[in-house]
Amino acid sequence: MSHLEAKKPSLFISEPLTEAAVSQSLSLLIGILKSCYGPAGRLKQLHNGVGGYVCITSQSSALLGRLSVSHPVLKVLTASVQNHVSRFSDCGLFTAILCCSLVENFKSLNVAPCTVIKISQHLLSLCTEYLKSEACGCRVSVDFSHLETLLCLVRSVLTSKPACMLNRTETDHLTMLIIKAFMFTIPCHVETKAVLGKCVTVPLKGRRVLDSTVLPGLLIETPEIQFAKPLSVKRISSDTVRVALFCVSMSGDLFNPEEGTITVHHGVSLEMSELNQLLEVGKQLVNDEVGLVVCQKVIHPSLKQYLRENHVMAVDRAGLSVMEPLSQMTGSKPIASIHSLPPSCYGCLKDVCTKSFGSKYFVHLIPKDAVVCSLILCNRNETTWDELKRACETAEHVLQLTIKEPLALLGGGCTETHLASYIRHKSCSLSAGSFKDADCSQTQYQLVADAFCRSLESVACSLSHDDGEVLTDMAYGHCWLVPSGFPSVSDWSDLLSKCGCGINSSTQNLNWRLLRPLFGSPPIQSCPKELSVKVVDFMTLDCFAAKYSGLQLAVETANLILDLSCVIEDQN
Repeated sequence: MSHLEAKKPSLFISEPLTEAAVSQSLSLLIGILKSCYGPAGRLKQLHNGVGGYVCITSQSSALLGRLSVSHPVLKVLTASVQNHVSRFSDCGLFTAILCCSLVENFKSLNVAPCTVIKISQHLLSLCTEYLKSEACGCRVSVDFSHLETLLCLVRSVLTSKPACMLNRTETDHLTMLIIKAFMFTIPCHVETKAVLGKCVTVPLKGRRVLDSTVLPGLLIETPEIQFAKPLSVKRISSDTVRVALFCVSMSGDLFNPEEGTITVHHGVSLEMSELNQLLEVGKQLVNDEVGLVVCQKVIHPSLKQYLRENHVMAVDRAGLSVMEPLSQMTGSKPIASIHSLPPSCYGCLKDVCTKSFGSKYFVHLIPKDAVVCSLILCNRNETTWDELKRACETAEHVLQLTIKEPLALLGGGCTETHLASYIRHKSCSLSAGSFKDADCSQTQYQLVADAFCRSLESVACSLSHDDGEVLTDMAYGHCWLVPSGFPSVSDWSDLLSKCGCGINSSTQNLNWRLLRPLFGSPPIQSCPKELSVKVVDFMTLDCFAAKYSGLQLAVETANLILDLSCVIEDQN
């Protein structure tokens, strides 16, 4: 008889933020996240205690999914950030660091949580209104008729992932490929509602990054044996190949006994009956002038041979992942039964050919309108390839978000320091009615506003990993990183060449303010000036939609955590 245990009562934790364990865990988490941030971020090796897959990364999507977080408060924080990353792909570390910093700074204030929440919501509304306004000094318009801004956006994503191990030439090569692949997915002819196509990543590990390329259409890996004979495909015209797409098995397998009882007459072979049905399907495909048959599962060898003899190319084991892009590219409807082939189920291609890359062989399906493309992605080993694949998918998603809202934000910490400067200015010029609306005193508002600004500035400071100074200029509120090894009494103008985002290279007549240490900083009285934004080479830009949403999520999640009065945890 199994051992029975009495049910344990649930664990009740009152005021969870006052626990020392929460403070220690939060401090550890923010240390890990900050150390990963930016192009110079430190890599993390993640694996479980009993071996298995080892992940080397600095990306939030891989990091947060593999970190073991036990405390309920931190689970709320990490789950919230993971949800953001699943929707936007980018700015996960920004969101997580800002949220942790807000929680740390807010809970150290001698202000009631309900008051902090009201004030921080007001500060958030000031930020979002400013970011959405034409007067915003940290926003850039994206013109899709010119490549400069798109190149900066994609390059900024790739250079922020140091585990990809890319040099300058490789980064530039991949940047152009990602933009080219994205352009392929934009439909040429739009009648009502535009639907973007799909870029399918084809892995080639152990090859040079510079061997990566983009092809219009779809590559389906196939055994080398298919390359032994010349390719002969039936066509209905010189530039049209009819396609049939099957999502049902064509292997001739017998029925599953669990599906029911089958009555078979004496002398009837189920195997031959099933094969005859498949051959009838083959005859109809030949009569309908189909030139290519693609099956998600397995095709019977006899049917394959029959189709090949009639100049119909058969590709099986295509897998589920290619079915949607293949259907979108050809216009064919996946056939789910071998007993009915309506004429409307067929699609068409421009051409079919074979290609080889390294030791792999592919059937290349070339569409009439290239809304689907294949990115042949190469890297030196499996670890760096996995990281590069995540980075390329993030860059592609950033472009998709940007085409919906053609804006970008200044990167390199400049948006964070500029927003902090703007909030310091606004909080000093608010009317008495604003404090009444927030149900707080001016002193309380200033305390929360300063904590809010220090949290934004701490994100910018996270970009420096070598104990160098981090500055902001008093005119534009941009972020400037000083290399380590210089004393704080240096003439900063002699050491600085350009700000974090790269847009401001003039240091003349600028006054500076140290961002580290983050306490005791005097507020900036004047509103930060709007710098005339002209896109320059190698400017650092962030996705507007991702960072805008990340800012909102960080503040709202921090407020949710501050509002927690108790945690009830099941111990069974």
